[in-house]
Amino acid sequence: MGLTLPIEWLSVLMFGGLGVLLLLGLPMAFCTGSLAIIFLYVFGEPQMLNMLPARVFPFMTDYQLSAVPLFIFMAAILEKAGIIEELFDVVYKWLGGVKGGLASATVISCTLLAAMVGVVGATEVTMGMIALPAMLRRNYDAKLACGALLAGGTLGILIPPSVMAIVYAVVAQQSLGELLVGAVFPGFLLSGLYITYVTVRCYINPKLGPALPRNERVNFAEKIRLLRGTVMPILLILLVLGVIFFGIATPVEAAGIGTFGAFIVCAVHRRLTWDTIRDAGIATLKATAMVMWIFFGATMFVGFFILKGGQTFVAESILGTGLAAYGVLALMMVILFVLGMFLDWVGILLLTVPIFLPILKSLNFDGVFGMSGLASADVPLWYGVIFMVNMQMAFLSPPFGYSLFYLKSVAPPQISMAMIFRSAVPFLCLQAIGVTLCIVFPQIVLWLPRLVYAGS
Repeated sequence: MGLTLPIEWLSVLMFGGLGVLLLLGLPMAFCTGSLAIIFLYVFGEPQMLNMLPARVFPFMTDYQLSAVPLFIFMAAILEKAGIIEELFDVVYKWLGGVKGGLASATVISCTLLAAMVGVVGATEVTMGMIALPAMLRRNYDAKLACGALLAGGTLGILIPPSVMAIVYAVVAQQSLGELLVGAVFPGFLLSGLYITYVTVRCYINPKLGPALPRNERVNFAEKIRLLRGTVMPILLILLVLGVIFFGIATPVEAAGIGTFGAFIVCAVHRRLTWDTIRDAGIATLKATAMVMWIFFGATMFVGFFILKGGQTFVAESILGTGLAAYGVLALMMVILFVLGMFLDWVGILLLTVPIFLPILKSLNFDGVFGMSGLASADVPLWYGVIFMVNMQMAFLSPPFGYSLFYLKSVAPPQISMAMIFRSAVPFLCLQAIGVTLCIVFPQIVLWLPRLVYAGS
């Protein structure tokens, strides 16, 4: 018989303990897993120990999760193939004559890469080594250059194929295909907001992002010739997304097709060597192991919390505020943003979605400002995309936003951490606008999935 403790104090003890261990620098996967076992032993019943294999085994055998290593391996192969450098070279030569063109080219390149790789780290680091020095050489404002790169790099967690979408779909028991399709418009919306912001600011103050000198611009014929290097990557994007959108293959099968296509692209670029395959394999193994260990630890942590009545406690606490449905959602968005300052997105997803989603499904979202609402059945899909947009903010929010440190690791010495923090602020505001638009206009998320899956 375990010790008894009121759920209020147990909540403080569990999440306070988690916070202390994280501040000590311990990996989240082992923090949540070890705390779960300790709390199970001290405060749980003997039969609760059966929860360990009962919650871990379903994740080990979940078919949809096999897309995670496949998409990560696809990203690693494309990174080794030099695709990122070629895409940026093409886009910036097309837009070089436009004020702020290099910053816009960075965002567009990141958008295209997001549709190929589905992860943030590879895009952020590689583009940081290529695009940031190029913009600084052209006398771009350092904060604008860093901000465009930071914001563009985070699109990899939203635009399909997204590893975050795969994890959310498994946890929320949501159709992965619908979630990937639903993230398309919000991803392009954010990309458009970034490009518009950069362009407007540079036309108001051309010193922020001067156009390339005329002697460095290329003619139209040369621009067309440059496009040849982008044909295969673009075809790979269309192939992977097309087989998902048209129902030809499941997202997992599409991941396998994309991985095979990445081998072909790498071979065409004459970069397919055993060293390339080995390095990509090791990178995939490390990233997948990290995700799965966080899965195992966080699902046990949350499982014990729910068994002890934590879900009911949180639901009653949130609903007890008296807020309307959209007020509850806004409160959750604030909680997610604060958590994003300190935790990895995988941990935030596994800790919050099992608790927040049932609360949201019990509420009526009838629309705001006279806009149309949505049915209860659409809430998991809608919230999933909103969650992913919010998590982009987590990558940019100080003090522990991952993208901030990715960029600092490759930035020139004159780019300080404080400057990187300041450069992220305007783009955090744009991401907040994106979240708000998806909430007020749910059709941004729902229209395309309804169109694609209307007959299913």
